[in-house]
Amino acid sequence: MAVDPSPPARTRVVLADAATRRSAADRAGTDLAEQTPIGEALVKGLVRAQLALALRLALVVAAGLGTLPLLFAVAPTVGSVKVFGVHLPWVLLGLLSFPFLVGVGAAYVRWAERNEQDFAALIRRPEQ
Repeated sequence: MAVDPSPPARTRVVLADAATRRSAADRAGTDLAEQTPIGEALVKGLVRAQLALALRLALVVAAGLGTLPLLFAVAPTVGSVKVFGVHLPWVLLGLLSFPFLVGVGAAYVRWAERNEQDFAALIRRPEQ
């Protein structure tokens, strides 16, 4: 067995350079993790965006489904129309309201995820 008398070459690791390089790009993430006022403001912005989206779509649902009984009360002749042998109010409120609600729910999920992706991109974006 031969023993190699020369030790391996040493590599110097400087952590200060890595820390300063990371802190500029990850400042928003650090603000979130440490719950600083800036991080709190970022989270409040996301919550406001999600709340605004939910309220807008709730208004769409209320306008879409809430005005139908009003329409049938104001114009009773519309309520007496038959579609496939069933009165129009039953078709609209009992049958077509479910696909409408599923569509609004799917739109909400898509737009809420887009809000979250925008928030995540804002967090990951390096400062300029």
